[in-house]
Amino acid sequence: MVIDISESFEATGADSAGPLRFRVLGPVHAWRGDTELDLGSPQQRAVLAVLALRAGRAVSIDELLGALWEDPPAQAVPVLRTYVSRLRRVLEVDRAHPTVLLSAGNGYVLRLPAGSLDVEVFEERLAAAERARAEGDTAGAAGLLREACGLWTGDPLPGLPGPYAHAQRARLAERRLLAVQSWLEAEVDAGRHAGVIGELTMWVNQHPLLEPLRELLMLALYRGGRQAEALGVFADARRTFVEELGIGPGPRLCALQQGILRGDPGLAAPPAPAGPSATPAPPAPSAASPRAPVDQVGSAPCPPAQLPADIVDFTGRQELVRALCADLTSDGPATPLVGVSGMGGVGKSTLAVHVAHAVRDRFPDGQLYVNLRGAGGLPVEPADVLAAFLGALGVADAAIPRETAARAALFRSRLAGLRVLVVLDDARDAAQIRPLQPGSPSCAVLVTSRAWLMGLPMSRLVGLEPLAVEETVRLVAAIAGEPRVAAEPDAARQIAAACGFLPLAVRTAASRLAARPTWRLSHMAARLASERRRLAELASGELAVAASFRLSYDQLDPETARAFRLLALPDGPGVSSAAAAALLEVPELEAERLAESLTDLGLLSCPHPGRYHYHDLLRLFARDMVREVDGPAAERAALERLLRYYLATVAGLYRVVRPGYPFPDLVEPGTAEPRFDGPAEGLRWARQEIPAVLAVAGQVSREPDAPVALLADLTLVLIQLIDLGMAVPELCELAERVAEAAHAADLPHSEVRARYTLMWALRERQCGLRAREEADRVIALCRQTGQPALLAPALTALALTNIHHREEEEIAAWCEEATARAAALGNRSTRAFVEGMAAMAEAALGRLEQARCRAERSLAAFRELGDFVGQIHMIYTRSTILHGLGLFEPACEGYRECLSALRALESRDRMPNLLVSLAESCRAAGQPAKALEAAEQALVIAKEVGLEQRRANALTALGHALCDLGQYDRGQACLAEAHTVVQGIGTLGEEE
Repeated sequence: MVIDISESFEATGADSAGPLRFRVLGPVHAWRGDTELDLGSPQQRAVLAVLALRAGRAVSIDELLGALWEDPPAQAVPVLRTYVSRLRRVLEVDRAHPTVLLSAGNGYVLRLPAGSLDVEVFEERLAAAERARAEGDTAGAAGLLREACGLWTGDPLPGLPGPYAHAQRARLAERRLLAVQSWLEAEVDAGRHAGVIGELTMWVNQHPLLEPLRELLMLALYRGGRQAEALGVFADARRTFVEELGIGPGPRLCALQQGILRGDPGLAAPPAPAGPSATPAPPAPSAASPRAPVDQVGSAPCPPAQLPADIVDFTGRQELVRALCADLTSDGPATPLVGVSGMGGVGKSTLAVHVAHAVRDRFPDGQLYVNLRGAGGLPVEPADVLAAFLGALGVADAAIPRETAARAALFRSRLAGLRVLVVLDDARDAAQIRPLQPGSPSCAVLVTSRAWLMGLPMSRLVGLEPLAVEETVRLVAAIAGEPRVAAEPDAARQIAAACGFLPLAVRTAASRLAARPTWRLSHMAARLASERRRLAELASGELAVAASFRLSYDQLDPETARAFRLLALPDGPGVSSAAAAALLEVPELEAERLAESLTDLGLLSCPHPGRYHYHDLLRLFARDMVREVDGPAAERAALERLLRYYLATVAGLYRVVRPGYPFPDLVEPGTAEPRFDGPAEGLRWARQEIPAVLAVAGQVSREPDAPVALLADLTLVLIQLIDLGMAVPELCELAERVAEAAHAADLPHSEVRARYTLMWALRERQCGLRAREEADRVIALCRQTGQPALLAPALTALALTNIHHREEEEIAAWCEEATARAAALGNRSTRAFVEGMAAMAEAALGRLEQARCRAERSLAAFRELGDFVGQIHMIYTRSTILHGLGLFEPACEGYRECLSALRALESRDRMPNLLVSLAESCRAAGQPAKALEAAEQALVIAKEVGLEQRRANALTALGHALCDLGQYDRGQACLAEAHTVVQGIGTLGEEE
C-alpha cells in the first residue's frame, strides 16, 4: 500500500527555488520544489541519512566515521569532508551562508525546516493517532495511521553502506511493521474490516510468524462472514509454527480460535461507520478478545515476541541449559539476572536464544530481545534500547521521555507485575545493562557478553567454555551430515580439534563441507592442519572466525592490544605473569594488570592465579596481528627477552637445587635472577613452568635465525632436569637440535654446552651407544675450547657409559683423571659431583669398597654445601653399594631416607626406580611382603610420571616379589608384561 501524500511533509524553504523535502522511508531522496536533487554515491547518501535521522543534533566526525565504516580507511576523514562539501553544493542555495548543513564543533548538523523529513512526519502521525485513539476516535486514529504508513516507499535506506545504515534499517523496519499493525487494527476496530483483508493477507504472507497480524486477519475474516477462512488461517499458523519453531500457536491466537468456534458475541463487528468522519466506539473487550484496553500511554496490540529463531542443530550443553532455565524461572524476591560470558564464537548468543525459547511459555506477557553490539565499535545506547522496548510494550513515541533515567523508570513501571523475559545479547559492560533491568521479580533477564560482567547482582554468571569433543563431533554431523561423519570419524575429530572445539569455527568448517558434498572430511582436516592458513579456511559466507575475534581486538587500547599480540607468541601451556613481564618489557604487576584486563574481556583465560592461556584459534589470530602490526624483528626480540628471563630463572633454580655448582658467564650482567626460598619452592616452580620453558626453547630453536648461544646456555642449565627426573625426552630433543645448530654455525663453545646436556640425557634414557659417542665429542670439544668445568664430569660420563665396552683399567684411569681435574678446579660442588659419579663407576666395576669411600666423601661434601639433591643421589648410590656388599638392612634404610627426602620435596619423578631398588633390597633381606609393597607403589607412581622404562622396572620387581610369595601366576603375568613394555620402548636400550 502506497498513498501519495507528499504535501504532508512539504515545507517552505528559505529560498525562492522551492521547499526542501527529504525521504528516508525507502530509498534516500531529496527534492527542492519539484526538482529531485543528485545526492551522489551511496556513501554520500549514507552521510546524509545519518545527519537527517539525527536532524537538529550535532554529529561528530568520529560518530560519522563509525557510522560509515567498521574499520575506517587511512584517508577516511578527508573523504568524509569531501562528501559533506558535495552535499552542501546540492543542498545550499548560498554556500557562503549555509543554513541547512552547518559545521558544529568537531562535526556537522543538518537543520531542516519543520515537516521536510518524512520520518518526522511519520512519527508525528503516529503520536497523533495514539492521542486520537486514547480519546476514543478510532476512525480518526485509523486515518492518521493510514497516512503514516502511506509515507513509506519501500524498505528503508536500501543500498547504503555502514553500520549505522544497517542498524537503522532494522529499527525503521520494525517501526513500520508496528505502525502497519496499529493501522490495520484500528481499521478493524472501526468496522472497516472488509476493506483491509487484502492488506492483512499480504502482510501475513510477508511475516508468517507474527501472531498479532494473524489474529487481525482471523478477526476480519470472521466479521466479514468468512468463518471457515478464519479457521483456515489458524490451521495454517499452527502448521507453520510447528514446522518453523517446533511450537504451537500462542494462547491469544488459541483463545481467538475458540471464540470463533463458539460464536463469541464479543467478536462481533461494531456498527458500520456512517461516513469518513464517523468515530464509533470500539467494541467492548471480551474474554476471547485479542486486545486489552488502551491506557494513557498506549498499549501493545499483543505481547512482544522478539526472540530470534532458535537453531535446529543446537548441540550439547544440556546440563547447562537445564540450570539456566531453572535460574530464569525461579521464584524469589529479586529479578533473576543470569549472565553468560565467554570469548567470541563460543556460542553465547546461540545458547541464550535456545534457553529463551525453552522458557518462553513461562513468560506469557512477552519476550524482549536486543543485540547490544557490545563487541563492535558502535554499542547501542541504553536510551535507544529503552525507547525500542517501550515502543514494543505499547508506549507511544510522544509519551517516551527524553532522559535515560526517566525511560528506565517508565520501563520498570510498564513491566511491574508482568512476566516478561528480557534477553540482552552481546553486552559491552555492566553500565550498558543497568538501565535495562526490570524491577519486578516476575520478570527475568538473560545477558550475554564477551567481557566478564562484574558489578551486577547476578543470580548466575557462567563462563562458557568450548564444546566437549563428542558434542563437537555431533555438531559437525548435524551440519555436514551423519553419514559423512560415520564414514570418517577420525577426520571429524581432527576437524573438531583444529577448530579448538569452538562452535563458530566448527559451524564454519561444517558449513563449508555441507556446501561441498563431494569433499571428504579428511580433505578439510588436512586444510585445517596448517596453522598459517587455518583462520583463512574458517570463513564461509557470514561465518568468519577471524572477523569475530577482530571485533574484540579493535576495541582494545594500544597498550592492551600490544599485550594481546605479544603474549600469544610463545608456544606451550601458557605464560606466567613473570614471563609476561619479560615479553612485554614491563614490571610484573603491570603485566598482570594487562593480562587480567584481557581475561575480563574474554580474550585470555586464567586457569590458575598468575598463569594465562589462549584458546588455540585466538592465539593464531593474535600471531597474525603480530605479523601485521609488529613485524618479525619485534617477534624475535620478544621471544629472546622471554628466553633470557627463563635462563636467569633456571640458573636461579640450579643455585637453590644444587648450591655451589659453577655456571659462569651464562646470565648477562645486570639481569635480575629470581630467588627461591629453598628446594621445595624451586621444584614447585619447575613443575609449573618447565613445560613452558621447553616449549619456547624448542619453538625458537626451530627458527632459521635462532639465537644459538642463548639456547645453548639455557640447555646447559636445564641439565638439572636429569637430576630431578623431569622431562628428559624433551630435554634430549632440545639439546640435540641446539648442538647441531651450534655445529652448523661454527660455535664450539655453545656446541659443547648443548652436547654436554645431551650426553647425560642420553645416558639417563639408556641410549648407551649414542651416549658414548656424545661423551667422546664433549671431551674433544672441552679440550679444544678449554672448558675444564665440563671436562671433569664429562670424563666420569665417559667412564659410566663404557662400563661394559672398555677395559677396567681404562675406565679407572678416566675416573682418576676426572677426580684430579675436579680437585684442580677448586670448586667443592664439582669435586663432590665427580666423586659421586666415580663411585658409581667403581661400583659397576665391582670395586665396592673403593666405591663406598668415594660415595661417603661425596655425601659429606654435599651435606656441607647444603646440596639437598646431591645428598639424595649419594645416599641412593651408597645404598646401592651397600646392597652389593650384602648389607641389605642398611641399604633399605638408605633407600627409605631417600624416599622421605623426595616426599619432602614433593618430587615423584625419581620415586619409581628408588622403590624398585628398595624392593630388591627387601627381597634380598628376606622381606618379601615389604618388597611387594614397595614394588606396587613403584608401579602406581611409574604410571603417573610416564616413562615406560620405569614401568617395566616396577613390573619386574613386582613379578619377582609375587613369585617369592608363591603367587606364581600373577608374578609371571607381571614379568611378561614387563617384557612387552621393554619391547615397545623401541630402540632406546638396544645398544646394551
